[in-house]
Amino acid sequence: MPNPALARMVEEQIVRRGLRDPAVLDAMRSVPRAAFVRPGFEAAAYDDGPLPIGEGQTLSQPYIVALMAEAAGLRPGARVLEVGAGSGYAAAVLAALGAEVHAIERQPALAEAARMRLARLGYGRVALRTGDGSAGWPEAAPFDAILVSAGAPAVPRALKAQLALGGRLVAPVGPAGAQTLVVLTRRGADLYAEEDRGPVSFVPLIGAEGWPEEGAWPGPA
Repeated sequence: MPNPALARMVEEQIVRRGLRDPAVLDAMRSVPRAAFVRPGFEAAAYDDGPLPIGEGQTLSQPYIVALMAEAAGLRPGARVLEVGAGSGYAAAVLAALGAEVHAIERQPALAEAARMRLARLGYGRVALRTGDGSAGWPEAAPFDAILVSAGAPAVPRALKAQLALGGRLVAPVGPAGAQTLVVLTRRGADLYAEEDRGPVSFVPLIGAEGWPEEGAWPGPA
């Protein structure tokens, strides 16, 4: 049965902002965002903004999820790494695009809840584990695309190394209040083309190649 709130979300928040990839729009229409929010936030599930999911983390704004998916240039069957799985929403969108998704979440409670939620909703193409997302998932590499749902001081070297030739890495880079969405395309062993997709705001990426801890995350210079 069609969901009017979901259809309106895609039209007003995504299409009207200029995103046009039909596959991405169809994927966004197919994933019930209300199933990925905390209890009590269902009424706000299709609003134009992020939502808290616990453990100091957030569910990204629908437009940002669509923007990152479109920037990744996915094709059915692509192997994708998502760093910062959170509630599992973005992983579900990627799976709806036909990708084989490997997702990492640092917070064990969020990871377990996302794993159960994705299984219950039938997203069987998502493998999810708990760990340091800045280190990636080397045994599953190379990836056709890597999407990072947390801001790092720089694009982690480990993630760049796990990107397939011709693959794209989409990540917010910079301190709080001054992040930029960066798209890297791997052109060679040590050659990456870089594109700036504009300002964004994400929670910090904590890890060996991220910020050392929440209390140490600096604000803008």
